[in-house]
Amino acid sequence: MKQQLIFLIHKRVVPMISMMKHPLFSWFIISTSVCFFSGSFSHAQLKGAISNADFNPIPIAITDFIAQDSIGEKIAAVVAADLERSGLFKPLDKDSFLEKITDPNSQPNFSNWQQLNAQGLVTGYIHRDSNGRLRIDFRLWDVFTQKQIKGRRFYTTTEYWRRVAHMISDEIYSKMTGENGYFDTRIVFVDETGPLNARVKRLAIMDQDGANLTYLSNGKELVLTPRFSPNRQEITYMAYDAHKTPHVYLQQIETGQRELIGTFDNMTIAPRFSPDGQKVIMSLLEDNGSANLYTMDLRTRTVTRLTTTRAIDTSASYSPDGKQIVFSSDRNGKPQIYIMDADGKNPHRISENEGSYSTPIWSPRGDYIAFTKQSQGQFSIGVMHPNGKGERLLTTGFHNEGPTWAPNGRVLMFFRQDANQGAQIYTIDITGRNERRLPTPNNASDPAWSPLLGKTP
Repeated sequence: MKQQLIFLIHKRVVPMISMMKHPLFSWFIISTSVCFFSGSFSHAQLKGAISNADFNPIPIAITDFIAQDSIGEKIAAVVAADLERSGLFKPLDKDSFLEKITDPNSQPNFSNWQQLNAQGLVTGYIHRDSNGRLRIDFRLWDVFTQKQIKGRRFYTTTEYWRRVAHMISDEIYSKMTGENGYFDTRIVFVDETGPLNARVKRLAIMDQDGANLTYLSNGKELVLTPRFSPNRQEITYMAYDAHKTPHVYLQQIETGQRELIGTFDNMTIAPRFSPDGQKVIMSLLEDNGSANLYTMDLRTRTVTRLTTTRAIDTSASYSPDGKQIVFSSDRNGKPQIYIMDADGKNPHRISENEGSYSTPIWSPRGDYIAFTKQSQGQFSIGVMHPNGKGERLLTTGFHNEGPTWAPNGRVLMFFRQDANQGAQIYTIDITGRNERRLPTPNNASDPAWSPLLGKTP
């Protein structure tokens, strides 16, 4: 029986591949804590805001880091932009500041910041050694208790100052909300140019704020649905050759080296990694037109069948612990969301409302499943609990599709296809507030959000 890989997330065909060397994981950054005190300001308020749509952002003052050149101002600007985009913070206008921080070892004059109603204050200092390496210190102050509540030191080189800025943003976000940050991350997506009837589509990767964009393909091959591995160092995707034969690849982001893991005879969309990165899960089209779920062991290339139906089972995603799988199936007439054990046993439907459901993806925290829902001619991005309860539609429009989670499980990214302007990428938090378009140079679709980058060896 001939088997063809299929993944019916959506029927989009995209162009590919000529991988560039990318420095994403060659950065050498060491960080050590320098100070840590317990603070008191607005922690409960911010923690509640993450799950409460009715919230006023917290005023925070972010001063230019003390430095001999403009890098101090640049780092402060990136931190301010990160925190402002989260929707939880309101960075104050620097022109309103009553004090200029010039001594990294002295305490601020807190009355100057209390007059501005700032609840948090960020200061920093940058030292450049004779070899050009940077030592970057930052401090987070509680303006009302007049205490430092967080401090950290980073070592890096000049070219990676921007990543350190994102790491500082994560530290502030984590301290003030009690949740992990998500700013030190990357996005891989499909860049689209040209007329709508003859699009050129390339794989691209960039920081989560749209900076440092690099193209990973040259547009000469067709590609679709890139996905990050849990180790952050490779992606999986589909590529079509000149004969329209689909191939499944693993691609190293740093070196550009790619490895073929499967060749198939029909339309294919990239498989998704298991949480341990040892397997991919995919949907194989049978001769009778059905599609069933399979896993492939990346070490042995052993393929294991998980479902046996005459339906279309597709869009599979593992739970964070790897013990369960959520997927879309039309076994009851129209696409709905199902969960089963990782070995294929105990499948059961969890979607309960009207409409068709697709592209389910489990939150990294395990508490929600995001999905695309089509109902009454509209496409929505929504979330529900793994037991099917608590369904909420976060945003609805002409064609919203393809949710992907931030690593903290509190923000979603998706793309919206506009009939006149093409596809654009957006973010929204799990309360349905703070929807924002992600800046990209061209149209963009099929985003995937990386885990936190972390430290390199």
